Amino acid sequence: MRTHFVVALLAATAAVLPASSQAAVFTNGSFEQGTFGGASFEVVSAGSSAISGWTVGGNSVDWIGSYWNPQDGNRSIDLSGNGNGSLSQTFDTISGQTYQVTFYVAGNPDGGPTIKTFDRGVDVLFSDSFNNAGFGLNTMGWTLHSFDFIASGPTSTLSFFSTTGTAYGAALDNVSVTAVPEASTWAMMILGFLGLGFFGYRKSKASGSALRMA
Repeated sequence: MRTHFVVALLAATAAVLPASSQAAVFTNGSFEQGTFGGASFEVVSAGSSAISGWTVGGNSVDWIGSYWNPQDGNRSIDLSGNGNGSLSQTFDTISGQTYQVTFYVAGNPDGGPTIKTFDRGVDVLFSDSFNNAGFGLNTMGWTLHSFDFIASGPTSTLSFFSTTGTAYGAALDNVSVTAVPEASTWAMMILGFLGLGFFGYRKSKASGSALRMA
């Protein structure tokens, strides 16, 4: 009977886990995959599908290889190629589910402005920036940024737009999207773990009693 209860408790806990954590197919957040054609960097024009999973818009972006130190892996992005560029990716979501987007930002140190500006968001875009003062190719100063959004449909599109107005824009790397568990989900998970601990304790106590009686 207790075994059946534990199995049922585990099943109930699994049922309330956010299915969106497995439904969101977001790929290539560190820009490692695709047809990279240069060791140092490559200018990728609007409409190109070279960077797997991402759509390039605006003027162009720079796909960086060994030119400067990335935050993660071997590659990163300058959102300004020959001019203001953009990147976007559409991925599966569950309507009403909250998601968190995290990403690292730095700036192209080869030219101004010092404050690298860009827009980012899902559905609604917000201004963001990076102060590039004091940083260089070997010390990029990668900084973690994040924001939450609530999905409005079965797919969502994450976008980054350079607004620097020059060819020396904000740098981007290590982008990720994860579902945020609701408070009720955490409560059910904790209840499930407490239930397992309680029955483990009862079983251990019962075994000890049986040994003493023997």
